[in-house]
This record gives sequence, C-alpha cells and structure tokens, in this order.
Amino acid sequence: MIDWLFSVSWSPYVAGIGIGLLAGLTLLISNKTLSCSTTFAKSAGLIERSFRSNKAVVTERDFFHKHKPEIDWQWMLVFGAVIGGFLSATLSGSFQFRMVYDWWAGNVSPGIALRWIIALVGGIFMGFGARWADGCTSGHGISGLIQLSLASIVAAVCFFAGGIVTAHLLVAVFSGGAV
Repeated sequence: MIDWLFSVSWSPYVAGIGIGLLAGLTLLISNKTLSCSTTFAKSAGLIERSFRSNKAVVTERDFFHKHKPEIDWQWMLVFGAVIGGFLSATLSGSFQFRMVYDWWAGNVSPGIALRWIIALVGGIFMGFGARWADGCTSGHGISGLIQLSLASIVAAVCFFAGGIVTAHLLVAVFSGGAV
C-alpha cells in the first residue's frame, strides 16, 4: 500500500497534485502563498545580524521592513523540503553524496572547480532574479496559478519556454554538439 514511498522517483502528476493541494491549503488556511525564495534573503539578514555589533543596521533596511529576518513558516518549509528530500532518497535507497554528476563529468569536466563555479554563478543569477521579481519562478507559477492569475499563467509558460531553450543551449555548448 505504501510501497510508493520507497520508489526512486514518484509520478510527476502525483507530486504536482500534492504541491497544488499544499499551495491551496496554505492559501485557504493561512492566507499566505506557498513560496520560499524570500527565505534565503531573510537568512542572509539573520547571518549578517549575528555578525554585526549594531544589529539595528540590518533591520533598518527597506527589504527587512517588509520581510523581517527571522525563522518563520517559510524557513521551516525550506528546512522541511531538505529533510524530506533526504528522507525520500534514503528510503528509496538512492541516496549518494556526489560532488560532480556523471553527465557533467563525462561531458564537461570531471573536476569539481568548474562545476562549483558555474553553480555559484547560476545561483547568484537566480537569487538576483528572484529578488528582482519579488519571488522565484516556481513560487510565482504555483502561487499565481492557484489563484488563477492570467499574468502568472503567461509568466509560467515563459519560464518553461525559457528554461527549455536555455537547457538545450547549455547542453549544446558543453557537450560540443546539438542536443
């Protein structure tokens, strides 16, 4: 009955329905949209505040007037996603600690330096874009779609189209040929 919990991968349809139900219940029960990218900015504020002697400098910033640097439900959502991913991989027997994925090692570089540099640069761009857009692409897509926002529907289509084109271009560049 619960064998699906031990599967290496779950049906994307079942997982999507689960995320949709979670987003809908979150909105219905707490009047908050399901999102997590703001958590990383709040965490940066928490870290900075822990190192500053004048802690008020951090909370005086405009961003932190709206989003207080604190551990809240969004922070726990991110923490829960990490723990859930770890538990899922462990229960399925597929957990592995790898610094470089097989495809990357075979097509780009077996070393970790380039992989980490590209991941860092990509993360910086994603973080910048998420803050600029006041949320990440999945948060806008999931939270906006659950509210039937036309702008979010158009944005989600553009996100996916842009992601597909970018992925194909990167694979072509790094593998030295067409996809």
